[in-house]
Amino acid sequence: MEIIWYHPSQDATRWIHGLQQRLPHVRVRGWQPGDNAPADYALVRSPPVEMLRGRQGLRGVFALGAGVDEILAQLKHHPDMLPDTVPLFRLEDTGMARQMQEYATHSVLDWFRRFDDYRLQQPQSCWQQLPSYQRETFTIGILGAGVLGQRVADSLKIWGFPLRVWSRSPKQLEGITSFAGRESLNDFLRGTQVLINLLPNTPETLNLINRDVLQRLPQGAFFLNLARGAQVVEADLLAALNSGQLKAAALDVFQQEPLPKNHPLWSHPRVTITPHNAAITVPEEAMDYIARAITQYEAGKTPQGCVDRQRGY
Repeated sequence: MEIIWYHPSQDATRWIHGLQQRLPHVRVRGWQPGDNAPADYALVRSPPVEMLRGRQGLRGVFALGAGVDEILAQLKHHPDMLPDTVPLFRLEDTGMARQMQEYATHSVLDWFRRFDDYRLQQPQSCWQQLPSYQRETFTIGILGAGVLGQRVADSLKIWGFPLRVWSRSPKQLEGITSFAGRESLNDFLRGTQVLINLLPNTPETLNLINRDVLQRLPQGAFFLNLARGAQVVEADLLAALNSGQLKAAALDVFQQEPLPKNHPLWSHPRVTITPHNAAITVPEEAMDYIARAITQYEAGKTPQGCVDRQRGY
């Protein structure tokens, strides 16, 4: 069996060595331009079109991340890049969920305990205790109830906050109120004090978080984006922050990345920015999943993480 690997920024050596340890009968090679030799599986992140186009005998493609929007966007312009008959898989967790839990828990507790306000008082040498938020009304709403959304919700349960999720289809989650479908979005937003975005990037979620959505949150709500920048209308987000409709935002992803140096989000006193590193693929856990998935697929089973291209995840 032949596997080709491509990632624009990671070293192929670690992946090749690790995969061959897990799959001793497999030959793994880093793809280079001009490599048209046979391959059974491709492991990719932001693959060049020429890597996959016209490749005969390909049995599956694994995206080296939780999102497949880059590949699906390429397929819109180059539909011959990957036939519909070739399954596409994504990493549903592989160490990313714990990182998302850490990020979300840190942000929520930072806001709930008003540490963000105390940081702003410090340069003025202002010694002033501020009124506390009430835990029972500090409702956290998570957009997206997939693997990552559910794991983030689980990590926030122990703090006793009211929790709710919104997703495409209804979910039965213990201790969490579930909303589903566009018709329930307003009910979900009403009373949500902290809005966390963990939605997949699809045509339906493009620019979803706009002025209308933000205005339906309580005055002084908080926003945390751990999903994709394309889902947020940044001008509307800035307007909501400047008006006080949003008190603060923590943003890991943006419409344009890297975020331009002159972008007003950089200097906004109520915005925390990180460089799209809320959850980084953990190679060892990713290789465990890929080896297991290939073994299952070769045995005629469908592994977890198989992408529905129409839904986009």
